[in-house]
Amino acid sequence: MIANRLAELARHSAVYGLGTFVSRFIAVLLLPVYTRYLSPADYGLIETLIALTAVLTVLLAAGVKSAFFRFYFDHKDEAGKRRVIRTSFWFTMVMGTGGLVACFALAAPISELLFDTSDHADLVRAAAVGLWAHINYEQMTSLFRVEQRSFAYLIATLINLGLTVGATILLVVVLEEGPIGVIVGNFTGTLIVYVGLLVYRREQLGLEWDGALLREMNRFGMPLVPSGLFLWVLNFSDRFFLVKLSGAREVGLYSVGVRFASAIILLLAAFRTAWPAFAYSIDDDREAARTYAFVLTYLVAITSWLSLALGVLAPWLVQLLTTESFYDAERVVAPLSFAAVAFGGYIVVVVGIARVRKTRSNWIITGAAAALNVALNLLLIPEYGMMGAAAATVGAYGALFVGMAWKAQRVFPVPYQWRRVATALGAAIALCIVGRVLDLPLGLAIALVAAYPVVLLPLGFYLPEELRRMRVLRLPA
Repeated sequence: MIANRLAELARHSAVYGLGTFVSRFIAVLLLPVYTRYLSPADYGLIETLIALTAVLTVLLAAGVKSAFFRFYFDHKDEAGKRRVIRTSFWFTMVMGTGGLVACFALAAPISELLFDTSDHADLVRAAAVGLWAHINYEQMTSLFRVEQRSFAYLIATLINLGLTVGATILLVVVLEEGPIGVIVGNFTGTLIVYVGLLVYRREQLGLEWDGALLREMNRFGMPLVPSGLFLWVLNFSDRFFLVKLSGAREVGLYSVGVRFASAIILLLAAFRTAWPAFAYSIDDDREAARTYAFVLTYLVAITSWLSLALGVLAPWLVQLLTTESFYDAERVVAPLSFAAVAFGGYIVVVVGIARVRKTRSNWIITGAAAALNVALNLLLIPEYGMMGAAAATVGAYGALFVGMAWKAQRVFPVPYQWRRVATALGAAIALCIVGRVLDLPLGLAIALVAAYPVVLLPLGFYLPEELRRMRVLRLPA
């Protein structure tokens, strides 16, 4: 049964992951474009505004997006599900539009606050349009996720990507619009596909507003808003500290390093897209607990292997895809990649808390991790620049995972395989340190990465059943 469940999760994650993979792959392929048509300072402006829109997304969504997944599966009848869809849709539309209007009105002061000049007010306005498009698009595509229609989600994603890439190249390369061209190009595809989805879903999106249901959803979701804000601190506040303490150029270099480390986020985005609907669809608590345990082990092992590859191969990857002025970005790839492994673990364990609707104190743990992140940023960035920001991210994500796992075990005990989790992560970190310290040539670096599954064998990572399956796979047909 668990094998079938894991196969189902893997299938949906793979389909979602294809769209995410194409998205991240294109983002990496566009790096040569960005690094030739934008300066590190230009890139820093863009990344700072992306961080701003991320925190506004958390505030405007008000936890309803998370509540949508939980409440949709509470209703077995179509009328109840449709009521959840419509109430969530109109709430998101109202909040998103309010945010758009506020950002347009306050564009100059926001620019002054972020960049010490009002000259970038148009960039703020462009980012506000992107914010509106993104928050509404995400709510619409959530319908495919709860319906577990991963292929339909993939089609929408690929159309979005094609339009986005075309618009970005036109604006940045042909018209040479600089940073504003990147921002406008990035939301063009989202906006067009969103309009198409409105037409496609028109029968489900009638004028229906259930105030009582919305209050229930907010009771579930509002405690997640502080957690979302604190997660934003973990994800993006380092850009603000860097831009203030080290300058826009350091933000640009750091952000390029983040792009490479985001290969882990690519995998986690696919998993995170499939995970809530899958996790809540398991009715039996004992089956859910056993499934969650194996999911954590395998997710940590896979992301640790990918982090090892990125950390060891970072110098060659950065030189391949950027120009010389961005080469220093490779230094932050390894720590940021392993920080993402801890975030992946957090995604798994936190679902147990939501399963039993004990989310009200989540903000305490995320808040403590965010406070640690801020303290470490203030302590380390003035002395170590972007490496200090990377170290702060590692410490904060590690604390977040440990804290949330502790709480999750108190409210929904799961037999997590902690020894195997520690073995998978520890082996990858050790191999990465060896590869970086020895400054291996490319061939040996690749061999070191390939050796990871073999190294796990004498460490006792594999279960007898897993070893039997691997032996079967090795047998000739």
